[in-house]
Amino acid sequence: MIRGIVFTSLVTSVVLAAAAARAADPGDAAKSAARKPVEAWLALVDSGNYAESWDAASSLFKAAMTREVWKAALEQVRAPLGALKERKLAGAQYATALPNAPAGEYVIFQFNATYAARSGVETVTAMKDKDGVWRVAGYFIR
Repeated sequence: MIRGIVFTSLVTSVVLAAAAARAADPGDAAKSAARKPVEAWLALVDSGNYAESWDAASSLFKAAMTREVWKAALEQVRAPLGALKERKLAGAQYATALPNAPAGEYVIFQFNATYAARSGVETVTAMKDKDGVWRVAGYFIR
């Protein structure tokens, strides 16, 4: 009987420790915090507010291109896809270092998206900006 209680206590302790380790993972908190701003930013793009999506992007994003260049790029690439029919989160990955980017906190989201003209995978990189706010730092459709 005592062996069973000790074993049960040990298993419970291991399970609770694993749950606490998962809860303490900064990547989980970052993914959760970054998702809403990413979805709000995608809504701007979905509605054709390309210039406004640049306004809402991160400082890194804005330093990489002008508002006019971004707007023209989306008009050429995104507009022909047509209206968004469906978008589903396929995955998210937390990182503190990315190639050709300064050290910081990043979450790379991938969405399976279906548009009027075709389907594709959207990759949206969010970063915790200098002011502590999560903003989009990169966007790619394939």
